[in-house]
Amino acid sequence: MNTSDLNDLRERTRRFARARDWEQFHTPKNLAMALSVEVAEVAEHFQWLPSGADAELDDAKRQAIRHELADVLLYLVQLADKLDVDLHAAAIEKMALNAIKYPA
Repeated sequence: MNTSDLNDLRERTRRFARARDWEQFHTPKNLAMALSVEVAEVAEHFQWLPSGADAELDDAKRQAIRHELADVLLYLVQLADKLDVDLHAAAIEKMALNAIKYPA
């Protein structure tokens, strides 16, 4: 995913929320809480599986996980938008810091 993809998602989530008058509820706190709930919903799909490897997932489970991952991404993009964080730049920066912290 590149910067333009993230910018597109940011604009789409802005329009979606604006059309439903949801912006009033999209505070950083509420978005962070919603994000954590969606991450938990991803984890729920793997909860009792031996490893969560692809062979353990049927098509319905894969689609459900795909949708939950999309929810996580969309809330993350909205939270970054509210906090004026460039996610692409932040990820590149964090990877550089991790390379220093955990050299190959």
